[in-house]
Amino acid sequence: MQARTSALGAGRRHSVACRRDGTVVAAGANAAGECRVELWKDVIAVAAGNVHTANNTGRSHTVGLRSDGTLLASGWNGDGQCDVAAWREVVAVAAGWRRTLGVLTDGTVLAAGRTSEGACDVQRWREVVAVSCGDWHSVGVRSDGTALAAGNSRRGQCSVGGWRDLCDIAAGYLHTVGLRADGRVIATGDRTTGACDVEQWEDVVALSAGSYHTVGVTEFGLVLAVGDNSFGQCEVSAWRDIVAVAGGSTHTLGLRADGTVLSTGNNADGQCDVDTWSEVQALHPPFAPASGDQPGPDRQARVANP
Repeated sequence: MQARTSALGAGRRHSVACRRDGTVVAAGANAAGECRVELWKDVIAVAAGNVHTANNTGRSHTVGLRSDGTLLASGWNGDGQCDVAAWREVVAVAAGWRRTLGVLTDGTVLAAGRTSEGACDVQRWREVVAVSCGDWHSVGVRSDGTALAAGNSRRGQCSVGGWRDLCDIAAGYLHTVGLRADGRVIATGDRTTGACDVEQWEDVVALSAGSYHTVGVTEFGLVLAVGDNSFGQCEVSAWRDIVAVAGGSTHTLGLRADGTVLSTGNNADGQCDVDTWSEVQALHPPFAPASGDQPGPDRQARVANP
């Protein structure tokens, strides 16, 4: 199973995307410099630091993975979350509030940023192919389809020890969701917002966790969403031909097969102003089974070739 990367990133107040030519576009709040990506080149994946909306969570950062395995970072660096210039041989990246994770070619994971809650305690992780950052916890998937977690688990968001046959994972504020090889989704953590109500989902090929909501892409290019919809961030039922999604604090992005991007939800800072974006790349088939069962050629081609 190859390391999983993303061309879209949705943060607290900004959005980013990686184009097929290796450049990066951004929209939204730039008070901390999180949208200063116009000079980036040779980028193959991006991540945006996300955090739940609160009076003290306005600042964020952006990370870009270059084709040579090095990283670029801009924005808020109060806890050293942007101190990744020395990293090498990175194949996947994730960003959370005050934190950056990078998966290396050997399956180990590096972390930069705040250590207080234990979300950066990933030094012992091995054979990792996917990582995701919640506010105060980090999660990962091993090549054998099992899950790892570190950090705050007061709502059970790190209770993933029994998960099997995973091909992807996503962390929100107080919840975690996992995509299984059979297209079903499992969840753990705070259930009060409805973000964990994914048991009935089927045929899912990609997913993302916002702060209080969860979104998933089906093999038919449709999008599912559950959880808090206070800003319309779950109003995605009309979207078609979607190959990837990104959930921010209170907004959602969807990458279409033609390289354009859709958005819904809170646009107070312009984070949904993505209508002019084009040539955004789908980096890999969103469905990469952890078990021996492989998707059919039609299913894989649909999501792999925008």
